[in-house]
Amino acid sequence: MSVCFAREEAMSLADPLDVEAALQTRNDPALDSNDNSPDEGLIEDFAVIDQKAVEQLTEGLISHYLPDLQRSKLSLKELTQNQEVLLETLQQEISKFKECNSVLDINVLFSEAKYYHNKLVNIRKEMLLLHEKTSKLKRRALKLQQKRQKEELEREQQREKELEREKQLTAKPAKRT
Repeated sequence: MSVCFAREEAMSLADPLDVEAALQTRNDPALDSNDNSPDEGLIEDFAVIDQKAVEQLTEGLISHYLPDLQRSKLSLKELTQNQEVLLETLQQEISKFKECNSVLDINVLFSEAKYYHNKLVNIRKEMLLLHEKTSKLKRRALKLQQKRQKEELEREQQREKELEREKQLTAKPAKRT
């Protein structure tokens, strides 16, 4: 297995346990047959390199990049948490805007209620005016009816007086004695 593969493994992993596992899988012969790196032909050339030196170089490389990777991991974790807080804040703001819209709807309903209340008050005033007018008309009609009855009674009395007078004016035969 090549040193480049070990370096790529170490850079892609941020957890030290995963790095150790990658180092152990480095010695797996099944991975050597699938390695298609450009250094493939060089592995036989470097067979004389000490295995311990390769491990030390790999560990040195990992120790060089691992702190940066761990800091990057922490930064990403912090960024993710900040984004979650930001999303939650945005959700709260959205709900506030929805409440504002519902308040506007409530204001529209109140203005409509006020409009219809005023309309109802006007109708009531008109009904009271009409009631007063009809009451006056009824009283006037009653007075007119009483006046007609009185006039008719007076005419009737006048006729009776005239009839009485005519009877009195009519010649009466004298009584013979």
